[in-house]
Amino acid sequence: MSGNTAIVATSENLFDAVANVLNDANLIVHGLDGVISRWTGGCEQLYGWQRSEAIGKVVYDLLAAQFPLPLDEIRRHIQTHHVWEGEVVHHHKDGHPIFVATRWVAVNSARDGAAIIIQTNNDITDMKRVQNDLAGREAHLRSILDTVPEAMVVIDETGIITSFSAAAERLFGYSANEVVGRSVNLLMPASAKEVHDNYLARYIRTGERRIIGYGRVVIGQRKDGSVFPMELAVGEAITNGKRIFTGFIRDLTSRHKIEEELRQSQKMEAIGQLTGGLAHDFNNLLTVIGGNLEMIENRLSDEKLLALLHEAQDAAEDGAKLTGQLLAFGRRQPLNPELVDVGGLVSGFANLLRRTLGETIELRTIVNGTSNEALVDASQFQNALLNLALNARDAMPRGGKLTIDISRVKLDVDYAQMYPHVRTGDYVLISVTDTGTGMTPEVKEKAFEPFFTTKGVGSGTGLGLSMVYGFAKQSGGNIQLYSEPGQGTSVRIFLPATQRANAGMGLQDDGSRKVAEIPGGTEKILVVEDDPRVRRVAVSRLTDFGYSIIEASNGVEALDRLAQNDDIALLFTDIVMPGGMTGDELAAEVRTRRPNIRVLFTSGYAEPAIAGRELAQSGSWLKKPYTARELAVRLRELLD
Repeated sequence: MSGNTAIVATSENLFDAVANVLNDANLIVHGLDGVISRWTGGCEQLYGWQRSEAIGKVVYDLLAAQFPLPLDEIRRHIQTHHVWEGEVVHHHKDGHPIFVATRWVAVNSARDGAAIIIQTNNDITDMKRVQNDLAGREAHLRSILDTVPEAMVVIDETGIITSFSAAAERLFGYSANEVVGRSVNLLMPASAKEVHDNYLARYIRTGERRIIGYGRVVIGQRKDGSVFPMELAVGEAITNGKRIFTGFIRDLTSRHKIEEELRQSQKMEAIGQLTGGLAHDFNNLLTVIGGNLEMIENRLSDEKLLALLHEAQDAAEDGAKLTGQLLAFGRRQPLNPELVDVGGLVSGFANLLRRTLGETIELRTIVNGTSNEALVDASQFQNALLNLALNARDAMPRGGKLTIDISRVKLDVDYAQMYPHVRTGDYVLISVTDTGTGMTPEVKEKAFEPFFTTKGVGSGTGLGLSMVYGFAKQSGGNIQLYSEPGQGTSVRIFLPATQRANAGMGLQDDGSRKVAEIPGGTEKILVVEDDPRVRRVAVSRLTDFGYSIIEASNGVEALDRLAQNDDIALLFTDIVMPGGMTGDELAAEVRTRRPNIRVLFTSGYAEPAIAGRELAQSGSWLKKPYTARELAVRLRELLD
């Protein structure tokens, strides 16, 4: 045997020995051309190919190998560096893939000097499956965190932010890169930072829970420095022996705003019911006072006493105006709605407003579009506009600008969700904006409440804005107030827009009534009033007018009187009465029994649910307190 032959034999024996020693391992010996020369038992178990099937085959073809790099590049690398390792995909005899961490070591062959490659393969299929599953879970979790509406912030036990969701980015105004690695205190106002640090330290030290596992309302701070209410729920987990805390955050700004709007609406409704009831009772008192003063006036000739009496009558009239404003706020003022072009009405009213405002205030009226019609009481609307103008004038003592803007708007569902007492639909919007001193949040919160005023003693009743509020609400609309100290105030009135061609006009005083005489009559009138003092005044007036009177204190008693008298010409009844029968229910029963009887209603207020628009439209309405002349004229209008 020659020396070269001996070396080759020795080299081959060495490869055989290595393959035998590592038979249980996944070991393949092949040349650069890939032709397999050694195939261990471990490879048989891993790939399913027997040694006899594998020897002489090209390993890349046999295993349908998929490399991370081109094969020629791998060959050049191993020729230069003698070692290459990486992850490849092989395929089992039955075709399923096997993920392998492979290491190639090049050894020069003693036969011809060509490189022989010893390839060791470690099956990492299970590990890759776990990695892929983990990557899928992470991707799924990330997609959830990127789409979930609630913000999520993860911190470690020292308070350092480790994760920041997309919703958190939108909520706080920071990107994840800006906050990860920094203290969570960055997201809190200064007043809350120390409290949070103390709580976290105490929890780590003692395990005392005050927020972990519970939701609570706290204050957050955005990147721009603004603060907002938020609901925070915190969960805890332990990983690698360390605690992590996950905070889920919900912005409560919109919910708090809606709740505040609802509370304000409920408060105003309660105050409206109170003031409306007081005004109703006060009107009954004014009816007694005014009626008795009128009857005294007819019996006095002393000029000095008449002067005193007239002063008392003027005070009673002022009281009636005051209760009228209270009734307007409480939405118990009977309205006389008509179809009105709001833009034209405001334009026609502008000259009077200019004279009221004075020369130092510039008035601008802007009418957008041509379809600004609403069903509204024109005189009450002008009164509301005048009140707003006077408030604006007082807020601009050194002059300024007042703008009245009229436009058609549509309030949608989103808007109604922000303001729960608003109904969707088409509205005519009247915006009254001044450049005055504005209001603080505390003043703005109480601005619509009756008798609340920031003016000095004797400078106002505090009923102007409350009357405007009641007018807007009773007209089926809404009112909003925007104001900032030093920036001015804007009051926005929404009136339901309409295209109806006709509307109830009510009976108007055309100014043609004679002042010299109070008309009388001889017909029989059934007077129904539960307040005996008011009833006595009404009966005295009617008797003076020449009428024959039948009295009743409630509806049941009135029906008894009706049955006993066949010649009653008119029913004069209060609306709100005890005993279970209201005035309009009494009137309906009377009309059923005696269709020809005329009906005149009266009340201290017009409760919309009882005496609605129908009464005003029919002309049979007289609001307390009323004068003797108003009563006498209205009776003749009905009876004649």
